[in-house]
Amino acid sequence: MVRLSKLHGLGNDFLVAMSDPPDPDPALAVAVCARRTGIGADGLVHGLPPTVPDADVRMVLLNADGTEAEISGNGIRCLAHEFLRLAGRAEGTVRVETAVGIRQVRAVRGAPSGELVCEVDFGVARPGPGILRAAEAVPARHRASVDVGNPHVVLVTDSADDLDVAVVGPQVEAAYPAGVNVHLATVGAGDVVDVRVWERGVGVTQACGSGAVATAWALRELGLVGSHVEVHMPGGSVQVVVADDGHLSLLGPSVFVGVVELAESVSQ
Repeated sequence: MVRLSKLHGLGNDFLVAMSDPPDPDPALAVAVCARRTGIGADGLVHGLPPTVPDADVRMVLLNADGTEAEISGNGIRCLAHEFLRLAGRAEGTVRVETAVGIRQVRAVRGAPSGELVCEVDFGVARPGPGILRAAEAVPARHRASVDVGNPHVVLVTDSADDLDVAVVGPQVEAAYPAGVNVHLATVGAGDVVDVRVWERGVGVTQACGSGAVATAWALRELGLVGSHVEVHMPGGSVQVVVADDGHLSLLGPSVFVGVVELAESVSQ
């Protein structure tokens, strides 16, 4: 039997396997993440033994379509939450080895058997994959491309109802050979931002943690927000801090839902 825990960050849900199976399998991810024929999730997160001495756990994330993602702001909080839950802890720091380096996740408040609020150190942003013709064609006030460990395109509109992310997202993503996460952002008063999300390998999701970070960074670069940004998404809100030196941090919840066991026929 394969034991999986289900957690979510603002409705962006993940199945977390802390040891079994030892080798991430795209076919398994597709099977268990299927909404109607599987358990249902946006991705399958493996918590594996780290390969570097200063990490507590190694994260491998497979999207619902079986493709691998470098990092996930919600997924990494869910993994750290499960790591702490299994250790019987509600506080402390988890150093997570990812495909783009170690990211530190610190539990701030909450309970491991329910909701746990964690802060993720995202490091600094890098140039993204650029604004290609498909993104340029979108009727947006501003466009930005940024990499926070994974690639994002941020499109700033006057209203959340101006564009449909379910239409714009796949059109823009298809132009990028490696795919890209697409976000429609509307800036409100008091450094509050409304964001709609299209995630590569998944589609429309309730929230995207790395996308919230990327959007906050892009909007600050554009002079549209300050250093402390509240990002509203359909599933809820997170806080992003963009320090003067460009350092990024993400504060948000994860929720433990429960544990499921897979029949052997599903895990093969």
